[in-house]
Amino acid sequence: MAVIKTDLLVIGGGSGGLSVAAGAAQMGADVVLLEGHKMGGDCLNYGCVPSKALIASGKVAHTQAHAAKYGVADVAPAVDYAAAKDHVAGVIAEIEPNDSVERFEGLGVRVIEEFGSFVSPREVKAGGDIIRARRVVISTGSSPLVPPIPGLDRVPYLTNETLFELREQPEHLLIIGGGPIGLEMAQAHQRLGSKVTVIEGMKALGKDDPELAAIVLDNLRGEGIQIEEDALAQEIRGTAGAIEVETKDGRVFKGSHLLMAVGRKANIDRLNLEAAGIETTRTGIKVDAGMRTSNRKVYAIGDVAGGLQFTHVAGYHAGLIIRSALFGLPAKERTDHIPWATYTDPELSQVGLTEAQARAKHGDGLEVVRFPYTHNDRAIAERKTAGLIKVMVVKGRPVGASIAGYQAGELINLWALALANNMKMSQIAGMVAPYPTVGELNKRAAGAYFSPRLFESSKVKRIVGFVQRWLP
Repeated sequence: MAVIKTDLLVIGGGSGGLSVAAGAAQMGADVVLLEGHKMGGDCLNYGCVPSKALIASGKVAHTQAHAAKYGVADVAPAVDYAAAKDHVAGVIAEIEPNDSVERFEGLGVRVIEEFGSFVSPREVKAGGDIIRARRVVISTGSSPLVPPIPGLDRVPYLTNETLFELREQPEHLLIIGGGPIGLEMAQAHQRLGSKVTVIEGMKALGKDDPELAAIVLDNLRGEGIQIEEDALAQEIRGTAGAIEVETKDGRVFKGSHLLMAVGRKANIDRLNLEAAGIETTRTGIKVDAGMRTSNRKVYAIGDVAGGLQFTHVAGYHAGLIIRSALFGLPAKERTDHIPWATYTDPELSQVGLTEAQARAKHGDGLEVVRFPYTHNDRAIAERKTAGLIKVMVVKGRPVGASIAGYQAGELINLWALALANNMKMSQIAGMVAPYPTVGELNKRAAGAYFSPRLFESSKVKRIVGFVQRWLP
């Protein structure tokens, strides 16, 4: 059995692991990367990339069927579900080379296509090799959580790991889970011609601002998606093509296919963490603010660390690891500036505190600025006026932003920048945005913060009056 010595061992070739491996190798470190399944991880193969590609197919179909408001005749889209999945596969294939073994070997990374398992605090077994590393980064990600609902083990079901392989269009797709994954796939399939029922045990989009979530949910229901809340699945029965979900309150929902979208679980089972003295929690590997595990030579990043489960968070963690493991510099995670988005139509995005969180934390010191899409000229031109931006402000600085509407996932970037750099509302208001753009909403929201101070202030009016009397 060969022993490989290295500066840095990265376990997992998903988004975070690839970022660490590429950055470290290009900065001169000796790097070994282990990936026993697919390079690119969940994001490329089963998550962000394929889901957005299928959403794009659904958007095109929906546009064809709802073109009359633009002066173009509505047409019934001729959807080829298998061809839409070909489109998904094509998008993955186009991005795949960026995450390939060949590319990373070209960067100087030694890639071993095996799963890794700790045999000691500093050693990991992979296939026939033992890797002894100065530092180890665990970036094994997460996989679909499948709860032990009675009957589920006897009924065929889909997860995000199998959905994109499906070539036969579901006649009626049942989705258990009303979070981002469930609702994105619900709308995509509804627009492609399937009937869809979403079954949510609590509240759909329950982690987002309820006022803004309602804007999204109203539109989804308007498109024909049945969204059932407070519907905790109690039993599942049936066969392929004829599946029933019974909820705790006795409601029964029938469909042809079942998608489980209730959450994620950290991928730790293969790692033998006990051998390395690495502690875990209910949600994943226990880490400190520097992403170190209870074994000080080992870091955990991304989904496996049990925090926010987003690809961009794994990338952010990778930057912290480069700073700490390679340069020995202090690095501390913060989450107040981390945005997220749900890519339904309309989109839903968030960064920092929601209104409820901000009120609980800041009380009377909070000001909430609201600006509707109906006052944005570009949104009017695009017929995309269902939307609202809310900014939570404390002492002239934003502490959170919530957006529901057209391009909300793009608009949130500015507020993420503002929170990351502790910017003031005056700096946002001072920005000049091109007209007409949806991006003007951010500037107008900042302007709405100052409007009462400028236009409703008797003091300002007295000052202007005084100046006008003395100006030549």
